[in-house]
Amino acid sequence: MPSRYRPFLSGAAILAAATLVLSPSVAFAGPHHGTDPGDATLLRYAEDTWASLDAMTDPTTGLASDNISGDLSVAGEYTSPTNIGGYLWSTVIARDLGIISKKDAKRRLTTTLATLGSMERHEPSGMYYNWYSPSDASKLTTWPDSGDVVYPFLSTVDNGWLAAALRVVAKSDPSLRHRAMDLYDSMDFGWFHDLNAREGVTLNRGGFWVDPPGDGCAVPDNYGDDGADVYYTCHWYDTTVSEARITTYLGIANGQIPASAYYGTYRTMPDQACDFGWQEQKPEGETREYLGVSVYEGTYEYAGMRLVPSWGGSMFEALMPDLFVPEAQWGPNSWGVNHPATVEAQRWHGMEEADYGYWGFSPASDPFAGYREYGVEALGISSDGYASDAESTDVDYGYEGCRDATNPTPEYGDGVVTPHASFLALPYDRDAVLANLAGLESNFDSYGAGGFYDAIAVGSGTVADRYLSLDQSMIMAAIGNDLLDDKLKRYFVDRSFEKAVRPLIEAQDFGSVIP
Repeated sequence: MPSRYRPFLSGAAILAAATLVLSPSVAFAGPHHGTDPGDATLLRYAEDTWASLDAMTDPTTGLASDNISGDLSVAGEYTSPTNIGGYLWSTVIARDLGIISKKDAKRRLTTTLATLGSMERHEPSGMYYNWYSPSDASKLTTWPDSGDVVYPFLSTVDNGWLAAALRVVAKSDPSLRHRAMDLYDSMDFGWFHDLNAREGVTLNRGGFWVDPPGDGCAVPDNYGDDGADVYYTCHWYDTTVSEARITTYLGIANGQIPASAYYGTYRTMPDQACDFGWQEQKPEGETREYLGVSVYEGTYEYAGMRLVPSWGGSMFEALMPDLFVPEAQWGPNSWGVNHPATVEAQRWHGMEEADYGYWGFSPASDPFAGYREYGVEALGISSDGYASDAESTDVDYGYEGCRDATNPTPEYGDGVVTPHASFLALPYDRDAVLANLAGLESNFDSYGAGGFYDAIAVGSGTVADRYLSLDQSMIMAAIGNDLLDDKLKRYFVDRSFEKAVRPLIEAQDFGSVIP
C-alpha cells in the first residue's frame, strides 16, 4: 500500500505563522526529579501497571485486549488500534524504566509489528479497522460477548493513536525503524479529512464504514485518491480540546491534510445570538485569523479562571495528546496556560466545589457496571456533558438572554474518580497528583496486582475492579515522561514534525487565564 501524500504542506505558509527555532537536536524541558521520593512510588505504580498490560496481551499475536479482570485472569476478546498502540508505547517505556529487558522488549515489539503487517485493513487508505480478535488478529464481524453484528468501522482517532505508537517504536529501536515506518507511511489520514466541512474550514470526520452500517447516520463519499466510496460518520471532530487532535497533528506533519486544519475546530461554540445557546455557558473571547481561517477564541469562566473547554469536561480529552506533543512548551499562550488551568479546575472541583476529597475525572469503567464518561461538566461545551458522580448530577448555568439557569449550584453525590486522570496531570501539579493517588490507594480497596483499578466511587467506596488497556497505557506514558524527562515526546517528535506543527501551536492565543 503506497503512501499518498497530498501537496498541502507549504513550508513558507507555515513558517509565516510563527518564528521557529530548531535546536541541533529536538529536546524539551521535561520534569527531572532525580532522588525525589515520589520517583520510587511512580516506578512501583509503573511496574504494577505494566503487569496488567502484560497479562492482557496475547503472546502469540502481541495484541493487547481491551480490558482484563481485576485479578488479571480474564481478558476481553477484542482489541482496537488504540489498544495495540498503547501496548507498543508501554513496552518501550517498560524497557526504558528497567521493568523489562531490552531483549524482551524487542521480542514483544517485533511480534506486534509482524501481526500488524498481516492484519486486514482498508487497502486504499492503509487504515485499520476498529475491532479485531487478540488471539488470531482477525477482523471482528460479530461481537464476542453477544454475537451481535459488527459493521466494520475505521476510526479516525484510534488510527491516530496507533500511528503515534509506530513513530515511538521507530525512534526508540533503530533495528525496527523500517518495519514500523513502513506501516506508518502506508496510513493516509487524508481519507478522514473533509475539505468542505464548513465554509473555509476543513475537518476530520469521526471515521467511516466500508459498507453501509445497519442503522444510524452515514454520508457516502470518498476523500481519498482511489478506491470505492465509503460511508462517513455524520459528525466531525470539530472541537479543539479533544483527544482527536493527535490525528490532525499527524495528518499535517505528513502533508496529508492542510496546515489550516489546525485552526478549523471550535474553541467554544461561537457567541452568535442564541444559535449556540445550548452550550454550557456563554463564552467570552476575541476573533483572530490564522492562515486565512477566522477563529473565535472563546473561553469559559470557572473557579476564577478562563479556559478553553473540551466537549465533555474530561481530563483525557485535554491532556492525552500532550503525552506525545510538547503542546505546553510550544504554545505558551494557548496550551501552556490551558493545560495547567484544566488540571487546577479538575482539582478544585473534586476538592472544593463537590467536596469529594479526591479528584481526576475521565471516561472509564463504571464502578456500578459497564462503562461511562466522567468529567467536570462545567468544563465541557455540551450542556449535558460528562458528570463527575454516579448520580449524573447536571450543572446548568444558563445562557444569558437564551436559556435560564436550572441548576447553577448543584449538590453532588457519589463522586467517581478515575486514577488515570491524575497521572495525566503529573506535568502540571505533581505534588497534588501524588497526594491524590496516595489517598486513593490507602483509603479504598483501589489497588490490585495490575495497579490502580479503573475507577472508584469515593462516596460509597464502590470500585470498578478491572483494567482497561487504554487507561493503563496512558498511565505508563505519563509515568515514563515524568521519570525519563519527556522521553515519549522525544521519541514521537522529529525535526520534520516540529517544523510542520510547532509554528501552528506557537502562533495561537487562546485567551486562557490563571490568576
